[in-house]
Amino acid sequence: MKIRNKISIVCLLIISCFGCTSYEQPNNELTVSEMLKASSSQYLFMKDKLEQGRFPKTYNKFMDKLQTSPSDWWCSGFYPGTLFYLYEETENQELFDEGLHMLTLLEKEQYNIETHDIGFMMYCSYGNANRISPNPKYDTILVNSAKSLITRFNPNVGCIKSHNRGDNDFVVIVDNMMNLELLFWATEFTKDSIYYNIAVSHANTTMKNHFRADNSLYHGINYNAETGKVNYYIGGQGFSEESAWSRGQAWGLYGYTMMYRFTKDRKYLDQAIKIAEFQLNHPNMPEDLIPYWDYNAPDIPNALRDASTGAINCSGLLELSQYTQGEQSRKYFESAEKMLLTLSSSQYTAPANTNGGFILKHSVGNIPAMTEIDVPLTYADYYYVEALKRYKEIKTR
Repeated sequence: MKIRNKISIVCLLIISCFGCTSYEQPNNELTVSEMLKASSSQYLFMKDKLEQGRFPKTYNKFMDKLQTSPSDWWCSGFYPGTLFYLYEETENQELFDEGLHMLTLLEKEQYNIETHDIGFMMYCSYGNANRISPNPKYDTILVNSAKSLITRFNPNVGCIKSHNRGDNDFVVIVDNMMNLELLFWATEFTKDSIYYNIAVSHANTTMKNHFRADNSLYHGINYNAETGKVNYYIGGQGFSEESAWSRGQAWGLYGYTMMYRFTKDRKYLDQAIKIAEFQLNHPNMPEDLIPYWDYNAPDIPNALRDASTGAINCSGLLELSQYTQGEQSRKYFESAEKMLLTLSSSQYTAPANTNGGFILKHSVGNIPAMTEIDVPLTYADYYYVEALKRYKEIKTR
């Protein structure tokens, strides 16, 4: 752990070369329709810059060039998913047609058993397409995707394996909670409880082992694949093994709120509330509620913020506010509203026809690995647009 901390500190010194950003206060009024319209224009701008057969990953502002990936990259489903969300709100057919085109590139990933992120890849894309325009072909693809995902389940551990490492390693990261939504859909569609049971087992094991006494969580755990015992904890994309990597907390908040949606089991709602309270009450949570990349980053208040964490938290809190009552519900809704105001300000939202077509600026991918530092990211945009949609739906009820 000491070695990892030294490496992280060196990384932070290098990151200082990117320059510190001063964070302005957002406007006091959020016009969702305007933000959705602007977001749609950005994605049409991105569409025209995107290389055929590739998926947007991030944007290099120094080279004014999109960085892209093939379909097997874990983020491949976010671009088409965002297109479908935006089409749903604007009815711009060009957005829908581009989403359909990207689905043809993703289709082969339904048989990909080498990644736990097939939920991100296929449910955020095909799931949204199927919700908007039901298609039996999409049903088949989603069921095949769920079948691929559960091949990674180990009953001894009680979890779906995340990373493929050594023969004796069974690594599970908290991000994997997000892929369980695909399994719940599969049970609802097929009436086969195997998907439901695996999702519940994974969530229960994660809840048992990933959380500390203060309700922060470890990014990853390496289990013994035969006994299910914890071999050791993994710092992953956080500052250290014992720190609270902010996007990991957001995955947990969103994931356990989603678990309650499908199961109505109170323990999942309680867990989501614990994570929300840990974040909102943390002494290192900035006033504008867009977290630093790690709540224990040593260079706070000069540490980089992470817009992707803010967007995931925002969408998760909006849903959580609907499952809670009274002052607690109001707290979560108003916190999410403040996050949306901040993300929708010029500090985080890119001007038209800039940023490679991405909507948000200032996200952080993996600082320990020195990748995707203070850049736009597809999942930040996806959960931001989802949050705008959820906010609009709540306000118009």
